[in-house]
Amino acid sequence: MPNEENPKTKENKETEKKKENKIIDFFKGTIPYVVIIIAVVFVRSYIITPVQVEGLSMFSTLDDKEILLLKKYDKNYDRFDVVVFNYNNTKLIKRIVGLPGETVEYKGGKLYINGEYIAEPFLNNKTTADFSLEELGYEKIPKGYYFVMGDNRSNSTDSRIIGLIPSEDIEGTTNFAIFPLDKIGIFE
Repeated sequence: MPNEENPKTKENKETEKKKENKIIDFFKGTIPYVVIIIAVVFVRSYIITPVQVEGLSMFSTLDDKEILLLKKYDKNYDRFDVVVFNYNNTKLIKRIVGLPGETVEYKGGKLYINGEYIAEPFLNNKTTADFSLEELGYEKIPKGYYFVMGDNRSNSTDSRIIGLIPSEDIEGTTNFAIFPLDKIGIFE
C-alpha cells in the first residue's frame, strides 16, 4: 500500500485548499470595492468635485451655502466663466471679467474691455463703481493672470481688492448647481 495517502495528509490538503479558496473569494469580493474607491478618488482629485459657496459675493447668481460641481479638468477660461481659485488658503468663487492682454475699466457703472462696452446681463441691473485696471498698477492684464469679480459688486472681495489671479491658482470652472434641490441645474 505504498500509493495510498495517509488520511491525515489528505485532510490537511483539503483544509489548505479550503483556506486558499477563502482567500481567493475574499480578494474576488474585495477587488470591485478597491476599484470603486480608486475611481472615486481619481474623479474627485482630477475631474469633478463638489464645492460650496461661502458668502454673498456671487448673489444673485449663487446663494450662500449653495453646492456646485467644480470641473477641475476645464483649464480654458473665457470671459464671464465662474471659477474657483485659491486665495490665502481659502477657495473663492468669482466670475472672470478680464483676460490676459486686456484692459479693464468701469465707467458710469458699465464694463469696458479694451475701450469697448461689454454688457453684463447676469448682474440684473446692479451697478459697479468706477474702476480702472491702472488702479492696481497695470496697463493691461499680464499673460497668465485674470481679473475676477463677484456678481454682488458692492459685497465682493475680488480683483479690485486682492489683485489679479494667477492661472495656476484657478482650480477650474463651474456652471452646475447640485444643492439645494430647487437650484439643481446649469447657471450662467
